[in-house]
Formats: sequence, C-alpha cells, structure tokens
Amino acid sequence: MDKEENIEFENKNQEENENISKNDQVENISNSEQKDIDKKSPEEKILELEDKLARTFAEMENQRRRFEKEKEEAFEYGGYAFAKEALNLIDNLERSKDILKSDEKLKDTDALKKSLEHFEIIFKDIISIFNKNDIKQIESINKKLDPNFHQAMMEIEDSTKEPGTIIKEIQKGFMIKNRLLRPSLVGVSKKTEKKGENTDENKQNLENK
Repeated sequence: MDKEENIEFENKNQEENENISKNDQVENISNSEQKDIDKKSPEEKILELEDKLARTFAEMENQRRRFEKEKEEAFEYGGYAFAKEALNLIDNLERSKDILKSDEKLKDTDALKKSLEHFEIIFKDIISIFNKNDIKQIESINKKLDPNFHQAMMEIEDSTKEPGTIIKEIQKGFMIKNRLLRPSLVGVSKKTEKKGENTDENKQNLENK
C-alpha cells in the first residue's frame, strides 16, 4: 500500500510541476509581448491601433455586404422551390393532352377538340401567372444547343438544319429571373448519312480485307 501511495504522490507532483511550467511559459510570452509594446514609440502604437481599427471596420463592412446580398437573394428567389414544384402542373397538362390525342376513340371528335381547347386556356393562364412572377420559358426550337439552358436527349437526322440545332422539345425549360429552374430537354439535328457514302466505305473495307 505504501508503494502505491508513493507512486500516486509522485504522479501528482509531476502533474503540478508540468502545470507550473506551462503557466511560466504563458507568463514569459505575455511579458515578452508587453516588453515589445513598451519598446514601441507612441506614433508606432497609434499606427498599430489605426491598422487594427481599419481591419475591424473592413471586416464589419464585408459582413454587412454579405448580409445584404443574402437578404436580397432570399427576397428575389424565396419562391424558387415553390416555382420548381409548380412546373409539375405544366408537365401534367402536357402529358394529359398527349394521352387524349393518342386515344383512338376520341380522334377527330368534338369532345377531344373541346378538351384540348380547355387545356390550352389553363396552360396560358399558368404561363401568365409564371410571367408575372418572373418565371419565363426557355426558347428552344430552332435555337443552337446551349448547355447552360438545354440538355440534349437525342440526335435526329435532318439535312435541312445545321448540326446541333434544336428541332424537338421533349420537356419545357424555365428560368426564374436570372436563375435556371430546369433546363429544356431537347432533340438536336445531325447530318443525314448518305447511303452511297456508306456503300463506298463498305466496298473499300471489303477490298482491304
């Protein structure tokens, strides 16, 4: 038991000595800094204070600007998530129209014609509401593919259009002010392959073999 008590006593002494050593180091650093300050002239002290004040004011100004920017973005784009969800209305209308058009029983009937007219009125009303809230459709058809606004889903052979021209819109894209809500899903034109060229290439490949 005496040995254990001695070991415990020695450990405590060692810890106390380490703490004293650390405190001494802190005091020495503080004293050193204080001596450096004392050595400086009044003009140097004033310049140092002015520099610290300037840095503090600069940081405060940066924080104010960040706060103003965040507040402005929150005000301008506060309805971003809602607007993105509202696009489902457009998609559902488009899908419903396609289903009705593909129904053979309704083809060329007055019921189909009236239904499509109603769908068109609802669609225009939604687009009007979107426009009032700075939600705009992205123009796609006959435009060059722009990766910032369009996403190419397929290539379609078309000799009348320059390659990379959008000739089919699969899903409408929208912007809210200057921010992209979603890109337009599109099909773009590519050069039509001539059968004669392929035949010549095949013949050449066979001859090489």
